Amino acid sequence: MSGGVDSSVAAYLMRQTGFDCAGVTMKLYDGEVSSNRTCCSLEDVEDARSVAYGLQMPYYVLNFKEEFERFVMRPFADAYCGGKTPNPCIACNRYLKFQALLQRARIMGAEYVATGHYAGIEQAAGRYLLRKGVDSGKDQSYALYAMTQEQLAHTLFPLGQYRKEEIREIAQNQGFINAKKRDSQDICFVPDRDYAAFLARYLGRSFPAGDFVATDGAFLGKHQGIARYTIGQRRGLGLSQHQRMYVCQKDAATNTVVLGQDAQLYAKSLEAEDLNLIPFDFLGGKLRCKAKIRYNQTEQPATVWQTAENRLHLEFDAPQRAITRGQAVVLYDGDIVLGGGTIL
Repeated sequence: MSGGVDSSVAAYLMRQTGFDCAGVTMKLYDGEVSSNRTCCSLEDVEDARSVAYGLQMPYYVLNFKEEFERFVMRPFADAYCGGKTPNPCIACNRYLKFQALLQRARIMGAEYVATGHYAGIEQAAGRYLLRKGVDSGKDQSYALYAMTQEQLAHTLFPLGQYRKEEIREIAQNQGFINAKKRDSQDICFVPDRDYAAFLARYLGRSFPAGDFVATDGAFLGKHQGIARYTIGQRRGLGLSQHQRMYVCQKDAATNTVVLGQDAQLYAKSLEAEDLNLIPFDFLGGKLRCKAKIRYNQTEQPATVWQTAENRLHLEFDAPQRAITRGQAVVLYDGDIVLGGGTIL
């Protein structure tokens, strides 16, 4: 229970279904920033506690700070410093909510972990399948692609068949304190979206200036530290150019940022590693599917095949903009999540 309306209504629906429930908030880091756009603040804990007590559920705040630092914050920092753009919410789902928390739940005698994610789980042909939530605007299946069969077997997503407006209506009807609370949108440990400042604080180091270069290697100017830039970025470059320039590549080894025109951001193929497949264990051959390379993207037609035990190659039918190292590519067959991996 994050303190938000979704997990609160998830708890209510579980109770209505007849489950014996306990509410849990995960203490993930020693953050003192309170923001209406993030989560995990003291106010969030009190909101979650209020809802849990109103539902006559025991409520716990469990300390997972060590696991969060090990599996989410440190890998995020290392990847960013290496020129990649990781998605820490995927790592948090993979290693915290559906691994560490599920293990703790089993110790406490619980059968399942239920969350407020907009997604669905079902069984077919001896496998657990992950489906998109019916609310396309809130579907969170992209960030859940790494769930294993064991994790899916012991997870419940009660909001999968609901739309957001229905969830808020339920919360209001039940008098929940957070019925009109805004959704969290930022990375919880970087609520101001200043990744460079976070990395400087967290790692205790600065990021030196380096060269902006064109795709042909020509010098264009000086950048203010490689951690300040993301693939596809146009604003905030601090350069006076006759044409619009975009970040096309970051090379941490040489501390250079490659700039180019918008057309140079497009590519049709990618390689991905660290695979997780859900309906099957291995791609037996070339597979037609749809795929997306970022959370809010619409799935795009593609052909994918496995090139090694833990690696795949994907060819889009049409070029895609700003395929970014460190982000996830997630594969779909209709509303079924086939799996995904980390873009190399």
